[in-house]
Amino acid sequence: MSSTNETTVRNKNEQPLLNYHHGFGNHFESEAYKGALPIGRNNPRIVPHGLYAEQLSGTAFTAPRSENRRTWLYRMRPSASGTSRAFRPCGSNGTNGSEISDNGSASSLLPATFGRADWLNDMRLDPNPMRWGATPLHSSKGSNDDDDGDDIGINFVEGIHTLLGSGDPMCKSGIGIYVYACNTDMSSSGEKEEDANEAKRDMHMYNSDGDFLIVPQQMGLWIQTELGLMTVMPGEICVIPRGVVFTVNLIHNNTEEEEEASHPVDRNNNFARGYILEIFRGHFQLPELGPIGSNGLANARDFLHPTAYYESFSNVKTNTTTDRDDRRRLPCTIVNKFGQKLFERTSPHTPYDVVAWHGNYLPYKYDLRRFCAINSVTYDHPDPSIYTVLTARGGDEEGTALADFVIFPPRVMATDENTFRPPWFHRNVMTEFMGLIHGEYDAKKGKKIGEDATDASSGGFVPGGASLHPIMTPHGPDAESYFANVENPCDGPVKFEGGLAFMFESSAMCRVSRYALECEHREVDYASCWDGLVGTFPRPHA
Repeated sequence: MSSTNETTVRNKNEQPLLNYHHGFGNHFESEAYKGALPIGRNNPRIVPHGLYAEQLSGTAFTAPRSENRRTWLYRMRPSASGTSRAFRPCGSNGTNGSEISDNGSASSLLPATFGRADWLNDMRLDPNPMRWGATPLHSSKGSNDDDDGDDIGINFVEGIHTLLGSGDPMCKSGIGIYVYACNTDMSSSGEKEEDANEAKRDMHMYNSDGDFLIVPQQMGLWIQTELGLMTVMPGEICVIPRGVVFTVNLIHNNTEEEEEASHPVDRNNNFARGYILEIFRGHFQLPELGPIGSNGLANARDFLHPTAYYESFSNVKTNTTTDRDDRRRLPCTIVNKFGQKLFERTSPHTPYDVVAWHGNYLPYKYDLRRFCAINSVTYDHPDPSIYTVLTARGGDEEGTALADFVIFPPRVMATDENTFRPPWFHRNVMTEFMGLIHGEYDAKKGKKIGEDATDASSGGFVPGGASLHPIMTPHGPDAESYFANVENPCDGPVKFEGGLAFMFESSAMCRVSRYALECEHREVDYASCWDGLVGTFPRPHA
């Protein structure tokens, strides 16, 4: 049984408050027009109100019932409508981007490959530990463009860069890890081109390769999907399943959403930044709780799914024609990520014409502040798997994940006086990629306030930055953090509130992109943070 809760979130156009369904993996039903849902059947001969019935399958028909994912959509036009305008490869004009000129003017910076990395030619094996400063906006453009990133509009899809990945989406194996930096919307809301009288072309995307887990770090995202609307702020995450059409716009203003964010918002930065984990196989699930019991970690009730919303001329209750009406009448661009390549086609209509739906294959969001952390109250620092929010099965052995999403949230550490509280030194059978949403990570010293977070030369694990520790590569707290915590008497419980870090962990051995190896914000001397760990043996035991 579904439940709906009205939340205090305004949408991008200051329309009424958004509604969400609560509960991970539940079956829901939703209609934005009364009576649009068929009763007692999925695909009647005559669908209510002249709609079309269409099924979106996220698993094979024969998948076990407990794992089967599908949603029935009742829409104004089937998705097949307009597909006679065929997809064509992006970047096909021989430049870094491509242009579309038929049925409206629009241009994009889309490369031929997703994340601007060729999965075969631009990825390298490298066992060294790596760290990067915060992704700057200018690095999200094509490599042949030397202009400042603030001088050009870069939307979400254009602003994605591949950092590392493994496997092959064509074989439904492996993962991809990306960063994004963007400063403009994918949809124009009727805005005009500076040098033309025609409206900008809206861009929408779907991913044939896998599921996206998006982690905003800077600036909130306004996400429209076929199933409805979501806002996702820094400190929240969202998952967009394979095949679901979506559009990402930015929450630019100092809105109530920013005021309610999980940390102070830096209003000096005028672009959005964050991280993406993509899994090419299966879907994210909640981890099993085992002896923890029936409660704890990420509780199912705290995951929010959008409710039905559709675009049509009748949504605007006015007798006059507005820019928003005109935009719905204009063709739009549909981008498809297919085998790590990007393809685009012109659609004569909006994809957001789903009036009602029912099922369990849906996008969702989660507020990381709702995570119920479990920790040691006696001694020792537990394994980081205790902080797993979501997991994706498919590792090479039972109990080994294809990918885990782990966070290191504010929490009380109440171990005894002889426990080393930061994470210990480690070599791991898993690939560990870490990011920092805000603050500091207790095992790595960050930059001091006032230092440039995009400047990697002075070191430090900074918000918007990242680190990579490949399989079996030694890592752990830096020398300064280690010796400071050795001297820490740990004589009482301490609540860590200094930041929010996360980890994408995978059983896959990953290749690193050329961009990740050569970008200016890579901290090339990262491993020197352990040079100060000199031998202290023998020393009298305290």
